[in-house]
Amino acid sequence: MSESIQSIKERLKTVTSLTDPFIAELKQDQRKGVQQALRSFEKQVKKTALIQEKYLEMSLFEKQAYEQGYEWIAGIDEVGRGPLAGPVVAAAVILPKDEPILGLNDSKQLSEKKRELLYDQIQQKALAIGIGIIDEKKIDEVNIYEASKLAMIQAVEKLAIRPNYLLIDAMTLDLPIQQEKLIKGDARSVSIAAASIVAKVYRDDLMKKYDELYPGYGFGHNAGYGTKEHLQGLATQGITPIHRRSFAPIKNYLS
Repeated sequence: MSESIQSIKERLKTVTSLTDPFIAELKQDQRKGVQQALRSFEKQVKKTALIQEKYLEMSLFEKQAYEQGYEWIAGIDEVGRGPLAGPVVAAAVILPKDEPILGLNDSKQLSEKKRELLYDQIQQKALAIGIGIIDEKKIDEVNIYEASKLAMIQAVEKLAIRPNYLLIDAMTLDLPIQQEKLIKGDARSVSIAAASIVAKVYRDDLMKKYDELYPGYGFGHNAGYGTKEHLQGLATQGITPIHRRSFAPIKNYLS
């Protein structure tokens, strides 16, 4: 009697390679349901291989630093330069050397659901995470570029482990630590990608709380960016304490 298709699907969950003898057996089974299960499995294996390949590609900067003798490598990124309201938030993340978190990428390239799944994995596996927050008042005082640097420095200083090598997205920091600036680093380094995800999820959650405090601007889904809803809120309700007064068009609402 032939093995049931449901049983075959369950067995496929334990197979990790297309060269497994079980796969050769299934290719001889002409049942439509079996061939569909086989095609689905092959597609998933190829997808996983691509994700693993991407992870290895994005680990090259970390690998080079390890080979130079650096043990604690922190990736650093920030989110929130462009919004009209709320803080700029930075994260610094030290990932484990031999425990990959597959799927890491620039947080802007990921869905909210995928970001949150990866955020949970980073929280579980990271050796250390630091968060830096610079509020709208300081942003107005020093400008957003300098505020972003301050948030990054704060994030590094809050790490439970002091890093000896920094991989930073498009910045150089005034810290006595060996560092490397990577343009579009959140898509080139797993450590920076992890930092971008942590910073993005943290700031989005913060803006959802501000949405409850200051309804009518859409902070819960626009994160403070100048969407149509946000601009309409400004026109009808004026500015809130978390708006950046040095940013256009906020300065137009100042009397």
